[in-house]
Amino acid sequence: MLAPVENRAAQLGPSIFDWWKDWRNQTAAIVACGPSANKKDVGLLRGRMPVLAIKEAAVDLCPWADAVYGCDAPWWRYRLGLPKFKGLKLRWIGNGLTDYPDVHGITIKDKSLDRILLDEPGVIGSGRNSGFQALNIEAQFGAKRVLLIGFDMQGEHFYGRNIWQMANNPDALNFQKWQAAFRIASEDLKRIGVEVVNGSMQSAMNCFPRMTVEQALSKWSV
Repeated sequence: MLAPVENRAAQLGPSIFDWWKDWRNQTAAIVACGPSANKKDVGLLRGRMPVLAIKEAAVDLCPWADAVYGCDAPWWRYRLGLPKFKGLKLRWIGNGLTDYPDVHGITIKDKSLDRILLDEPGVIGSGRNSGFQALNIEAQFGAKRVLLIGFDMQGEHFYGRNIWQMANNPDALNFQKWQAAFRIASEDLKRIGVEVVNGSMQSAMNCFPRMTVEQALSKWSV
């Protein structure tokens, strides 16, 4: 039986950071950039739950999202700090980005650590990908139910390949490592009672139950 874990980050975060999102006991969503992500599904979330978008999803799919996370500095520079985005902007503090003071830093404790960290606000696990990091952030914000959109772990992004300078594009080995990290994360999240649903029916990631977006909204009555 899994031992319970206290989510200290959710408790302490609002008193430490003025930008912190207090989503305790709420249903929230993360919109990633996998090929299944589309405006129809994402549009169903608007006004129903907090949404954290990952990089280009905040440009093309949900510019109205509550928050955006992008780990890498080259993307932020490519998007000039996303000046029109009105929500919370988050990045990895170790990427050296100082161009945009309104983009707040998140600390990745260890770039090879595939665990959901909940002890210190703003200090998260890596999982070696932005989607994992975003999930750790939402867990620290206190979300109790999380819907994942665009977490396909296969294929190209919904917009094609990354084209900005110094951009990386995932390959089969990346997807394999990411799926292993999410399997570990699924056990961590169970310990704190966070329910996660994968809204991509074509996803290669099998550690979370899959439902359509409509089914998840109905299940959670949101």
